[in-house]
Amino acid sequence: MSTRYSREQALSTNAGDYTIYPFDHLDAGGDTGASGASTLPYSLKILLENLLRHGGEDFVTDDDVQALVNWDPQATPSQEIAFVPARVLLQDFTGVPAIVDLAAMRDAMIELGGKPDRINPLSPVELVIDHSVMVDYFGTDDALQRNTEVEIQRNLERYRFLRWGQQAFDNFKVVPPGTGIVHQVNLEYLARGVFTREQDERSLAYPDTLVGTDSHTTMINGLGVLGWGVGGIEAEAAMLGQPVTMLIPQVVGFRLTGELAEGATATDLVLTVTEALRAHGVVGKFVEFFGPGLAHLSLADRATIANMAPEYGATCGIFPVDQETINYLRLTGRDESQLQLVEQYMRAMGMWHDENSAPARYTAELALDLGDVVPSLAGPKRPQDRIPLTGARTAFQQVLQEYHDLRAVSPEEQDWAEEGGPAVETREAAQGVPVSRDGEQFNLEHGAVVIAAITSCTNTSNPAVLIAAGLLARKARQLGLRTRPWVKTSLAPGSKVVTEYLQQTGLLEDLEAMGFYLVGYGCTTCIGNSGPLPDDITDAIHAGDLLVTSVLSGNRNFEGRIHQDVRANYLASPPLVVAYALAGNMGVDLYKDGLGEDAEGNTVYLADIWPSSAEINELIASHINPDMFKSRYADVFTGNEVWNQLPVADSELFDWPDSTYVRKPTFFDGMPAAAQPTQGIEQARCLVKVGDSVTTDHISPAGAIAIDSPAGEYLIANGVEAGDFNSYGSRRGNHEVMMRGTFANVRLRNELAPGTEGSWTTCFETDEVMSIFAAAERYREQDVPLVVLAGKEYGTGSSRDWAAKGPALLGVRAVIAESYERIHRSNLIGMGILPLQYAAGDSAASLELDGTEAFSIPAVAPGQDTVTVTVQRGNGSSSQFEAVIRIDTPNEFAYFANGGILHYVLRDLAAK
Repeated sequence: MSTRYSREQALSTNAGDYTIYPFDHLDAGGDTGASGASTLPYSLKILLENLLRHGGEDFVTDDDVQALVNWDPQATPSQEIAFVPARVLLQDFTGVPAIVDLAAMRDAMIELGGKPDRINPLSPVELVIDHSVMVDYFGTDDALQRNTEVEIQRNLERYRFLRWGQQAFDNFKVVPPGTGIVHQVNLEYLARGVFTREQDERSLAYPDTLVGTDSHTTMINGLGVLGWGVGGIEAEAAMLGQPVTMLIPQVVGFRLTGELAEGATATDLVLTVTEALRAHGVVGKFVEFFGPGLAHLSLADRATIANMAPEYGATCGIFPVDQETINYLRLTGRDESQLQLVEQYMRAMGMWHDENSAPARYTAELALDLGDVVPSLAGPKRPQDRIPLTGARTAFQQVLQEYHDLRAVSPEEQDWAEEGGPAVETREAAQGVPVSRDGEQFNLEHGAVVIAAITSCTNTSNPAVLIAAGLLARKARQLGLRTRPWVKTSLAPGSKVVTEYLQQTGLLEDLEAMGFYLVGYGCTTCIGNSGPLPDDITDAIHAGDLLVTSVLSGNRNFEGRIHQDVRANYLASPPLVVAYALAGNMGVDLYKDGLGEDAEGNTVYLADIWPSSAEINELIASHINPDMFKSRYADVFTGNEVWNQLPVADSELFDWPDSTYVRKPTFFDGMPAAAQPTQGIEQARCLVKVGDSVTTDHISPAGAIAIDSPAGEYLIANGVEAGDFNSYGSRRGNHEVMMRGTFANVRLRNELAPGTEGSWTTCFETDEVMSIFAAAERYREQDVPLVVLAGKEYGTGSSRDWAAKGPALLGVRAVIAESYERIHRSNLIGMGILPLQYAAGDSAASLELDGTEAFSIPAVAPGQDTVTVTVQRGNGSSSQFEAVIRIDTPNEFAYFANGGILHYVLRDLAAK
């Protein structure tokens, strides 16, 4: 089947002659009689071009095109369309299990009678190794070298596997470790803007689009490239030629006016935008930024805003292509011919943005005057909880009071409260726990900033905030200030270009003087790779039961993510990270209390060392140029000597080693050649019952592995020393570790084990409290299926495929929640888990479900909207309630009916 609306057109550019698929003939009064393609939002124009170009494929119909051109901004999404991304982007935490699955699918293909080389990426796939470096060493000039050595040692098995994949699979490239953060490498080098390829003796030109296995793939939206995060399962299907199916989304327009005031940063702006969009509600929607304020935002500022789309809940947060886009492509060393192609293509397609561009129609519009943005933080555990810097001290006092209340502090102990401050539980805690280090004595107190990290993709791509941090450090150094001795400081840039311009400006030396030595190129503290705190700090935290804090220039501060001993975590701009490292405590008011004293004993305030916009812009203009990017990315896929000397077998099948990092998964064991009829779920027991905003970090943590956890016990039993555990994220290629790590977050509160935190539940086979993994094994022995009960926004957070794979391996057959995060719902289906949603107004509380019941769910059929769930209680009574089936498209049902998306693809390829 093909669409009659697809029309080819020749485009002659300075870069060559191409065939394109325009849509100007689909305006009002044109072929569809629609309201018009020209007034579609920019992002929907990209989807429309994608449909027209794939009009000859059996997954695109005339109705799809008509529905998109006739898009009603106010209508509830109902029309499913297919989207074929130009490429797929991976990072190593999520990329390793994706390639592990492809390797296992090659083995399964042989079992099904097919050829293993059918399992091959059909579009370009690029993996950037950036999530494996941990901050074991800091505060010294050899921290980078030592952390790199440890990283290579810990991850040799994973890296050998990726080297094998690089030679075994077509269209698969690996950016070796020590290069940069995936999203910054994508922004500075990998993104094309406009893609080209040869097909049927023609040169096609079309928009650069992608899906990525990291939710912050949206950072590339700042460059006008449409892309978003998907689960690793979906990404694997996209690699193998499956289109991404989606409902035509609603699109929220965000109008920006004015310009940032002196002292406000792009970080402050994105925290403000995140707060506003979360309040409005954009989950499952596209967000587009427009308005005269764009003229006052650099491309790096736009990328900062686009990066945090997952935090404000949107599928993407996109900016149009305009002159600033071209300027950035030129600055980052792209060929002039590519720049010309991007501009000429976008103009020819009616997708170029300038002051004369026609307004688009949006589902809703929000507005922000950039001049209203003020310095801000976000925390202590959610990115959308913005705090004006002026109110940071008061906000922390409230957090500390809640901490004391949680511990039921007695009136006698509250007598030690400081005047006007929150109560503390003992005299010792009020005065702090004494620590001695390197001949220096200090007291560690509540609120101590024990981690100050310039880290993450959000801000380390933005020269303005990094140079601001360097200038603040310089001014502090000149006045004789220094960071507090209990602060673990780190600098983890997003690319080597950052180091180069910091060195050329001399600011790297100033940052180092404040303790911010280079610790690695990659995603460190933000992903939970903050590394251990010094032993004396850890001992003091435990001795005083202290509520300590971190400040990081990241995008994620969920509970238990940054460090297990750090309960309150705050997102902030890089210069504020340095400022809090100087202040040393979240209880300090940076405006009123000062950061320290100069050589004459005068109090130094934040205003005394805050750099001006003119100072920042002068250094950017004089020290950042295209040659930096060209030289740093000239050998991006080559790697260092250690990487290139890794032994690799030249074979199309992987020889699975006896490894605790990479193991052949069991997903395809005993898989029949044909899908079996869908089955109902009988007498399932609840494994986990949780409340609202449970994140993928709660379900599948990425950070440290506790020695007394099921995963830790497994590693010890397999001869791994505790010091070599690495992290859950780095061991995602081993299903044995990951299933034991499912629901293993130390801050998980499972209502089936009241009064506990962590991986605990009640096993109703024996009415014992035990680890979630142990309970799942008990249920498995008795062939008892499992369910999860959840509240609102279940699965919020990173696009973690293991947050679905893990529950599937534990025996979870269904999840019943009040609402889902988009990616996680899709991932559940991708692993054959049934996502059900309570009917409007219903919840576990309203239905009086406490998790002790047995649940029966009949088999579901294609197109079925609801299902009746039968609940049997321990007293012999029973009841029923209707649940919404959150399998939203026919394709999703096909995946579910096959037991998962990979099973569907595998059967399809084997049958051809």
